[in-house]
Amino acid sequence: MNIGIVMLNRGRGSGEVVKQHIDFLLANGNTVYTFFPDNREDSGKNHIHVNIHLHSPTLPVHEYLPRTTAQKPVYEMSYEEAGKYVKDFEKGIKQFIDKVDIIITHHANIDTVATYNVCKEHKKPFVVFVHGTGIEPALYNKYNSSLWQDIKTSLISANKIITTTEYVKDNLIKPLINIDDSKIALIPPGIDTELFNPSNTDDILNKYRIKKPYVISPGALTYLKGPQNVARALEHYYQYAETIFIGDGDLREEIENTIKGKGRCLGFVPSIDRVHLINAATLLTAAPEKKEHFGMIYLEALSGGTPVVAYKGGGVDTIVSPEVGILTERTPEALGKEIKKLLLNRDKRNRMANKARERALKEFSLNVSGEKLLLLLKNLFKGR
Repeated sequence: MNIGIVMLNRGRGSGEVVKQHIDFLLANGNTVYTFFPDNREDSGKNHIHVNIHLHSPTLPVHEYLPRTTAQKPVYEMSYEEAGKYVKDFEKGIKQFIDKVDIIITHHANIDTVATYNVCKEHKKPFVVFVHGTGIEPALYNKYNSSLWQDIKTSLISANKIITTTEYVKDNLIKPLINIDDSKIALIPPGIDTELFNPSNTDDILNKYRIKKPYVISPGALTYLKGPQNVARALEHYYQYAETIFIGDGDLREEIENTIKGKGRCLGFVPSIDRVHLINAATLLTAAPEKKEHFGMIYLEALSGGTPVVAYKGGGVDTIVSPEVGILTERTPEALGKEIKKLLLNRDKRNRMANKARERALKEFSLNVSGEKLLLLLKNLFKGR
């Protein structure tokens, strides 16, 4: 098949999902076209990239993108302003619409509206991959009402909607759109199980002078990511394990003052070191202030054979079952006490580690995720 993938921009988390899709689809003999505003040379590596030429230097976004200067969330745009960007996307997609068999568009945004308009005109099937961060502003009535109506029409008209978890489906999509469950497919992102592997730790403990057992807490040191909750939780278990924070942010000084002598902030580390640190960890923990829609760090932990202890609620409930980790009430005290219990129970930790690895291989590998996507696209293409 010739498959088009439309994105509002290069993205962060959604960009990683798209990269997974591209690699899998290409490896299985498909041709892939990508459509988004980006003229960097690596945008079209191994596939055909169509740069969406924007009428303005301001990049439309669904959430703030680091290292991007001129940007504006679409939900802050007027109907007329957003409409100009829709036209930009339509013009770019039309260049190659005759060459593609089916299109996947990411997020529920102006790129979805443009995809719907072009596919309707050219009688092409299209799928919308709804990520939680893209659709969430509509829950709080942040979109211009006419613009949201256009986005909503494009979602209802899609041949299929894909999302990552039951949480996003039940708490974000269905409250906003009257759509039958049969039209929604759950396809979580995959994880590289060779990279995140219990045996792939290199000499990471010596490099960072870490002794086991230790608890790893990856993620930005910002309020919403909740490192302050982990810092308070470790008061209940610091005698049994050091806590290693990887990532940086405006709360770093506060966290370092709170955990002095009981843990460490390593800041940003090379991506391969981050992998090794997660794989080698005794436990992984996270305590976000906001219920997250998915949470790749939990998949990474499972694949690395690292049991998880984290706040319950949101997409994590789909990933972390009782066999592979513990989900706690959303308080630092509850989190810290459960971490302590697990640190003191080696047999239970070992059972969880084995089950975590098994579950990652069975349910979340790149091949499992990719096969689900490819089968869905084939069925839609055949059923046109």
